[in-house]
Amino acid sequence: MIDPSDSFVALLQEDRRFKPEAYIFIFEALNYAQNELGMGAEKSGELHPQAPAANKPEESAERHVTGQELCEAIRLYALHQYGYMAKIVLNSWGLHNTGDFGEVVFNLIRIGKMKKTPSDTRVDFNNLYDFNTAFRGDFRITPPE
Repeated sequence: MIDPSDSFVALLQEDRRFKPEAYIFIFEALNYAQNELGMGAEKSGELHPQAPAANKPEESAERHVTGQELCEAIRLYALHQYGYMAKIVLNSWGLHNTGDFGEVVFNLIRIGKMKKTPSDTRVDFNNLYDFNTAFRGDFRITPPE
């Protein structure tokens, strides 16, 4: 059961624009960016899930993913996960443009669930692509032979 005093629960009550799935999806897309797409330069902290110190290997460097990189990773991950329905799924969670990705990320930063560098801003996420174009994809339905 989730502790009602948890910062994430408080965030969901305070900012109702985005569903919990939007936040989970952003974490998953960040992981996809770093581990599947190889995005992110090794640095000390920034736009990454906040892991407890006990779970972090001492030698592992944290990797910084820029807002622009994260938006591209989100686009690719959404297409990979939801295909033709990607835009509809994201919209159902309150995500309608790349600026919304920034709002989610900076909400998570504010409650200590992600980190950023001094140069990271919400503006880094604004107007990077149009959802109608970005999530159209080249999908083909091929009937069985």
